[in-house]
Amino acid sequence: MRILVIGAGAMGGYFGARLLAAGRDVTFLVRPKRTVALAKGGLVVKSKAGDLHLPSPPTVTSDRLDGSYDLIMLSCKAYDLDGAIESFAPAVHEKTVIVPLLNGLRHIDVLNARFGEKRVFGGQCAISAALSAEGEIVHLSDLNTLSFGEQNGARSERRDEIVSALSGANFVAELSDNILQGMWEKWVFIATAAGSTSLMRASIGDVVAAGASSVVTKLLGECSAIAAKQGFEPRSAYLDGVRSILTTPGSPLMASMLRDIERGGPIEGDHILGDLLSRGAGGDVPILLSTAYAHAKSYEARRAREAGAR
Repeated sequence: MRILVIGAGAMGGYFGARLLAAGRDVTFLVRPKRTVALAKGGLVVKSKAGDLHLPSPPTVTSDRLDGSYDLIMLSCKAYDLDGAIESFAPAVHEKTVIVPLLNGLRHIDVLNARFGEKRVFGGQCAISAALSAEGEIVHLSDLNTLSFGEQNGARSERRDEIVSALSGANFVAELSDNILQGMWEKWVFIATAAGSTSLMRASIGDVVAAGASSVVTKLLGECSAIAAKQGFEPRSAYLDGVRSILTTPGSPLMASMLRDIERGGPIEGDHILGDLLSRGAGGDVPILLSTAYAHAKSYEARRAREAGAR
């Protein structure tokens, strides 16, 4: 099975490196600058699950993309989706399967419209990883699970082929018969974590220390209510786990959105907060989610203004 991994950053680089080390036919679709860096220093992963140093991993740039691929793993930021689609579209053929690992659900609608639902699986991953200043992938926790499945829950031959391709590569390849439920639940968690830590400019532990855990749990309730309205009410056991994670004293947890704000970078405000807010339209106004989204948009407006003034 020919596998094309879009990008070689923290997520795509991690899972792609594991697959490449396990002998799979993997190529990374990357920008020219990353191509040069990988050719020079290789693909490096620092992880408790085992370090990797893969010299000169197979790469291709969009202008040199040749031939079709059986599996495309899409791990870009949501705001880069349109550009990513244009870069890998020539590699899609009749039986290609696209497994996206983006946050939220908007990308599923976009991919379905462009390539057809039968070519698009649902997907998500549970991993904490970052790209260091030296371009190394640093795996920050024990989590390294990739979940995927057909949107309609079908059990097909091609699904089994993908399971075979992704298994045995030193990460957990988890097949889901209800992947959209899992994606909605993760969206609720991500939106709560991103909204609360970005709004308060603090880690979960700092929020707890300030006696403000109720703000986090109320935001969790608002996000959960929207998911339920869309037919994907989070399961009680999942919510109990999330509630525990988001109210843990001393926790260093902060959403990547906050880290992006603190470094002055672009954020997924529209995709994680805004899109969720829009799907709850017509019901009670989710005050905290609305406030968190307004905060994200205000940050983006200031960032754009300051960039224009340079």
